[in-house]
Amino acid sequence: MSAERPSLPPVRLNSEAELARDALAAPLFVRAVKLARWAGPDTRVGAGGELAETQLPAAAEHLGLPADEDGAACASEAWRLAVDTGLLDVTDPEEAEDDQEHPGADEGTVGEAGGTVTTGENLALLTGGSPQDVLSIWLDGLDAVHADATAPVLDDFADLVGEDGSIDFDALDWDPEAEAEFLDGVLGNLYLLTLADNGAGEGPVPLPALAASMIVPDDMGEPTDDILEQVSEAMMRLDDQFRLLEPIGIVEYRPVDEALLVEEGEAADASAAGADDEDVTRYGMVRLTPLGLYGIRARMLEAGVDAPAVGDLAGKGADALLDGIAHYPESAARAEVKLWLAGHGVEGAVSAAAELLAAARGTDEGAPLRRLHCQQALALAGPEAEPAVRAVLGDPELGGLARVWLAERGAADVPAPPQDLIFWLAIDTIAAQLDADGELDELQGLVEGLSAQHSGFFDEVWRVDHPATADVLEAMGRLHSDKKAAKDARKAAFKARSHVGG
Repeated sequence: MSAERPSLPPVRLNSEAELARDALAAPLFVRAVKLARWAGPDTRVGAGGELAETQLPAAAEHLGLPADEDGAACASEAWRLAVDTGLLDVTDPEEAEDDQEHPGADEGTVGEAGGTVTTGENLALLTGGSPQDVLSIWLDGLDAVHADATAPVLDDFADLVGEDGSIDFDALDWDPEAEAEFLDGVLGNLYLLTLADNGAGEGPVPLPALAASMIVPDDMGEPTDDILEQVSEAMMRLDDQFRLLEPIGIVEYRPVDEALLVEEGEAADASAAGADDEDVTRYGMVRLTPLGLYGIRARMLEAGVDAPAVGDLAGKGADALLDGIAHYPESAARAEVKLWLAGHGVEGAVSAAAELLAAARGTDEGAPLRRLHCQQALALAGPEAEPAVRAVLGDPELGGLARVWLAERGAADVPAPPQDLIFWLAIDTIAAQLDADGELDELQGLVEGLSAQHSGFFDEVWRVDHPATADVLEAMGRLHSDKKAAKDARKAAFKARSHVGG
């Protein structure tokens, strides 16, 4: 059976130490840590654990923020993150009152609303823990900021509060699951664009294009006015959300130029194809950071999405390696194999090569592609692997690739392959390339090159005892540019099927 294709291409992540340093340098995280270390006996908190309003000016001053509403808002946001990530522990008023009534309760500061705040256990982990500890705490912060970014925008909160003090959530016209799903979809698209073309898509993405990727149907030609209006609304929502997400470190964001928002609907016009590159940048540009790649992948894994990363297979067996890289881009496959081989060291080169060769055997549908990747993996192995390669020269499935490996290294005493092995290897090679979905021109060149190497190729090849013989010959009949050769291939395919059936 052919290897299952991952739903996403593999990502190359920075080391955990590098990512942890990035996390600790994220502006919002830096502020949260500063406030967690600043909180002391005089710190007062409100009933919901928020920093008391009277404390906000001092908190903003400690963070070096201006003494205005924006500074207070930033300080409040950093405080919430410190609480959400366990850098601070806040006890609600009722628990605080119980603590005061019972001697021996943990020491804390009683706030003006009765709440207490103490240093959280996670604060010490930022300096004394491992990079994994830091990243785990940071991921909690990302979840909290993501939740804030998908929260409803309250233009007039007073209108939502009833006479009895209850809040009419239905009046918000807000679906939290739909909002979270939309933002996750946008971040997923940004993740894919970042990984596009083996990482060539690492440049910033225009916000109109990102919004349109979620709104405009794939089969739509010219967007309708209604669709453009939806794209415009999505852009404005994403502009607010990326402004919130940037300080946690997952994106670099150039916001929408506020001068463009003067005329209603002007932002929608930017999503049309007529705007030049210079103009597009004024409608917002966003790029996922290395830390963002890590964070979005972590969220996708938690949601059950298959999101591989280079290095995932380094500690696994050769069978998992060859199956895992079956549909990786070439550069990612090479990087994965190098990590796998490095884990065995020079002293383990022979056993590593032997393990790869053993994993490459088989008659199942995915076996040809495994053998192709085995050959490519062995090309990265050193000369120390030669004993293991020579050991399979007589193997009907592996003898061909073993001879190729030895010949490429200029080894002596390489026995000439028998003709039936040459034909078998040709079928196996084409079967592997068909499974790999390579470039059509390259595949056509391979088909024509292999068939031209031997006179009377199609008169003999149909007898090859390979599970894919008939399918490969049918494909050669479709791909060969020479009409006579294509016809010969189709005839050979018919003979192969009759031979198996007989």
